[in-house]
Amino acid sequence: MKLRGSFDVDAKTVFTIISLTILANGTVLAIAYRSLPDLLRPAARFWQWGTLLIALGCALFAFGEPLPRFVMLTLANGCMAFGLAFYSLALHEVNGIRPDPSLYAPALGVTIGIFWFSAVFPDFKIRVVIAALAWLALALTALQTLFKRPPEQFSSSRKLLIALFSLLFICTAVRLGIYTSMDLPADFHIETGASGWNLVSAIVLTMLPIVGTTAFLMLCSDMLRVRLEHAAATDFLTNLPNRRAVTERGAHMFNEAADSLGGFAVAVLDIDDFKSINDGFGHEAGDQALVHIANRLRQQIRSADMVARSGGEEFIALFKDMDAVHARAVVERMRRSIEGGHFRHADEAIPITVSAGLSARRHDDKSFEDILRRADKALFLAKSRGRNCIEVA
Repeated sequence: MKLRGSFDVDAKTVFTIISLTILANGTVLAIAYRSLPDLLRPAARFWQWGTLLIALGCALFAFGEPLPRFVMLTLANGCMAFGLAFYSLALHEVNGIRPDPSLYAPALGVTIGIFWFSAVFPDFKIRVVIAALAWLALALTALQTLFKRPPEQFSSSRKLLIALFSLLFICTAVRLGIYTSMDLPADFHIETGASGWNLVSAIVLTMLPIVGTTAFLMLCSDMLRVRLEHAAATDFLTNLPNRRAVTERGAHMFNEAADSLGGFAVAVLDIDDFKSINDGFGHEAGDQALVHIANRLRQQIRSADMVARSGGEEFIALFKDMDAVHARAVVERMRRSIEGGHFRHADEAIPITVSAGLSARRHDDKSFEDILRRADKALFLAKSRGRNCIEVA
């Protein structure tokens, strides 16, 4: 079958090879699915369905001649559009975004539109516009989801998926422009190979299940690693950073301050007589008190600062570019916020106060631990002087 332009390829052969290759990748994904944690299985299931639907769409273009033409066109285009929708849903899931059912709307619109303009009022150009607009919308949705991460979290797998969806978007837009500008009859058969652009667009789309499946599995691995790292650095009760996280961040902030000769202050806060809350009201009340205090402390810091639960009833706050005077003012607001927080358990008011020790970076400090050690000593002094107060080293 001779194609216009530089193509001399049988379209049916191309679609057959593509569909078989996609099915092979779908099999790989099905095998990998079993080893994925429950957290990532919904995303993998969406991607698997997307892969199977696109393979089915290609198979319909390759072997759908015995079917009525409008049936073949409706099913093939609908499968490919719903496949892209499932890919977008998979990316939502893997990024921790709740899947939006409205993503099915473009695919449903394609299915209805292709049926209407192939069975009722056959018109090739309108079908091209309907299918292209749906592909563009779904590709753009996938790209928006992939970009919902800070640039420093762009792994190689995420970049590859961005490149694939960008390529799909560009080729679809170019294909739309070419077909709508050509003088073609309303009964033009896009799958017969009368123009090479039907093969180009199909090949670009099928790069997603072929190359994209590998990139998607890599993305799942990356996201799992990030979540495990976050869990390892987060206190399970308060959702604040834990001792490990504050030690790493503190060392980093100390080095930054030392290099720029800027300010850096550390405060250690400890709940006064926390044992009496556990003994008098139970450990559940103690846990609720810790969460209550964590929320109060979190409200008082800037985005550049950090507050963490270092263990037990102790919290650590790190203040970037801040001297002892300004840091003391912030810690005082923390102390007052907790004292006036009106914590209640089982409809009973429980008074809570904290003591704090504060220290700022000095020119002779060698590490973050030097500042932290002085803040700990200042906290001990605050406890010995009656509690519910702040001492500066």
